[in-house]
Amino acid sequence: MSSNQQIPPLVQEQLAKLQQTQQNFQSIQMQKQQLESEKHETEKALEELKKASDDESVFKHAGTIMIKSNKKDLIDELEEQIELAKTKASLLVKQEERLKIALKEQETKIQEIMRPSSTDTKTSK
Repeated sequence: MSSNQQIPPLVQEQLAKLQQTQQNFQSIQMQKQQLESEKHETEKALEELKKASDDESVFKHAGTIMIKSNKKDLIDELEEQIELAKTKASLLVKQEERLKIALKEQETKIQEIMRPSSTDTKTSK
């Protein structure tokens, strides 16, 4: 295709869909990285909390302040956060897999549209 030819509207539409899917895929990857980082921090906090003796004072963040709490409640809360992060991560993996498939399908569709068909070459001769 020479530089002075326009991209057909169907190809433009498919390229726009491909670009949107790529952006969604990148967003999912960023969410996964952020979630993994948060999960890792929570696991480290849980590990340190379990090292504390039962009679030590423990605190948790509540916005910009710290609130005194008890060790057992905090352990339960952190373990629940870790499980929630694992669930969210598995959902993101599924979304990521669906987007990978969609990307491949969209790329194939664009290639098929761009490939001249055998009937086009016969008629142009």
